[in-house]
Amino acid sequence: MTKHMTGTRKEWVAARVELLKAEKELTRRSDELARRRQELPWVRIDKKYRFETDAGSASLADLFRGRSQLLVYHYMFGPDYTAGCATCSTIADGFDGFAVHLANHDVTLSAVSRAPLEKLQAYKRRMRWSFPWASSSGSDFNADFNASFTEEQQREGGIEYNYRREPAWQLRSDEGMASRMPGTPVGDNAAMTGTDPATYTRERPGMSAFVHEDGVVYHAYSAYARGLDGLWGMYQWLDRAPKGRNETGVWWRRHDEYDKR
Repeated sequence: MTKHMTGTRKEWVAARVELLKAEKELTRRSDELARRRQELPWVRIDKKYRFETDAGSASLADLFRGRSQLLVYHYMFGPDYTAGCATCSTIADGFDGFAVHLANHDVTLSAVSRAPLEKLQAYKRRMRWSFPWASSSGSDFNADFNASFTEEQQREGGIEYNYRREPAWQLRSDEGMASRMPGTPVGDNAAMTGTDPATYTRERPGMSAFVHEDGVVYHAYSAYARGLDGLWGMYQWLDRAPKGRNETGVWWRRHDEYDKR
């Protein structure tokens, strides 16, 4: 017998109509936030970043692929990782499906990571992805957009992520960091990349938006941490499932690993 509240169809409709009012308000608020994002001032980028891509060495402007807008996902794949972050992988699983639609709306989507291009290409083949993925190895790009940090910054409390300064790194007994999720999500994710928690967390997830106008590239927007929630396709569905996210720890795996559990 279920422990969840039950009721009649009439009671359900009444409760659903009341909930709909809140959902509509959230939609209107989301529209307003989107407008405010678009009104942020653009910051001109004069630094000459270089990337390694499937087509060879590229500039930031080259990543636009002839379009006026570029969305970059800061994918956690550091030079010392043996595999891409499993959490980032669940987000990236959706890229191929909508990248073609973005491309036909003057927007290029690309992932960028610090791992060497060869590692990215091998992992991309394993995951059977086709979206653009550039290596920023040897570039300040990830650091400048607060998606990658040094061991010294980590040790001395010099990491500024999601627009706030973090305290110096201290490895807890549970191998985790402060998180909305129970268990040891940081330690679990680190293990899946073949690294320790300290090495793993020197890379951080995020997304940045750029625009290319009159030969100049501008930075328009960046989001990190739970600001990326909307990019997790699976979470948008789980939030509408009867039991919600129903999480007790890191339950997801790379899509080719579920049958290995």
